[in-house]
Amino acid sequence: MFAHNKALQYTVRVSETNPGLANLLLEQFGGPQGELAAAGRYFTQYLAEDDPGRRDMLIDIATEELSHLEVIGTLVCMLNKGAKGEVSEGVDQEGELYRKISGRGNDSHVTQVLYGAGAPLTNSGGVPWTAAYIDTIGDPTADLRSNIAAEARAKIIYERLINLTDDAGVKEALGFLMTREIAHQQSFEKALYSIQDNFPPGKLPGMPQFTQVYYDMSQGEGNARGPWNNDENFQVVSERSQQIGVDGAGGTFDVRLTSTEAKIAQQLMMRTRSAQVGDPITGAELGSDGTAPRSPQSAQPPKSGQQG
Repeated sequence: MFAHNKALQYTVRVSETNPGLANLLLEQFGGPQGELAAAGRYFTQYLAEDDPGRRDMLIDIATEELSHLEVIGTLVCMLNKGAKGEVSEGVDQEGELYRKISGRGNDSHVTQVLYGAGAPLTNSGGVPWTAAYIDTIGDPTADLRSNIAAEARAKIIYERLINLTDDAGVKEALGFLMTREIAHQQSFEKALYSIQDNFPPGKLPGMPQFTQVYYDMSQGEGNARGPWNNDENFQVVSERSQQIGVDGAGGTFDVRLTSTEAKIAQQLMMRTRSAQVGDPITGAELGSDGTAPRSPQSAQPPKSGQQG
């Protein structure tokens, strides 16, 4: 059950109309790193979670993300407040009004006109929100790692937005939202490492002969070694000959077909194969000047029933 309190989680104070900034803030309203995506991600995880502790944490944070959606949406609408009346009432001459909502690097005119200076569920580029942003997969160790990364990405976006405004009230509200990303990331990390067997994700173990192998597939200037590929943690394989057919079977491929399947596959292969001799005239050559030299034999179509 959800209940709504009309007071925001954090006070919103906006000192002046700024449609361009409002448009950028939509990234955290209807974008892939935004609050709606976060709420949907954690809510879907909550529904399927059996562990009582993680279940409680997920619904707490999912609900808070909806509160953050309300804060960021309110910021968007307050930053658009002055422009909304001007667009709706047409108080300026047409050219002057367009200049005001699209000048000085302000690219908010699309959302101003299409959405009436509201808070549409789009990102800052006008791309509609999609459930594809929610990557819940139903395994707690995989989902928690995804949540940690999502909170980190959202924090970075908030940092960049803070750097784009000198409005003290907006900076303060954005700073609060950014800080909550840190808090959520800590909770998700604690929950992840509270699972004793948290790596690798899932149940099946890896193939032991490959789990501690590092293939040095890109060699040359810039090669570097670190804990991600040192000899203490990994068996480093640099020889090209040892990077192919690593199962010892030569790296070839084959499939077993029934006699009927094999016959039909052979027919298809023969019918669609390319001739390795000759030089057929192409449509591009005919369309250029029509003088491309070709031998008469190469221009002849194959006789019916012949293979090329």
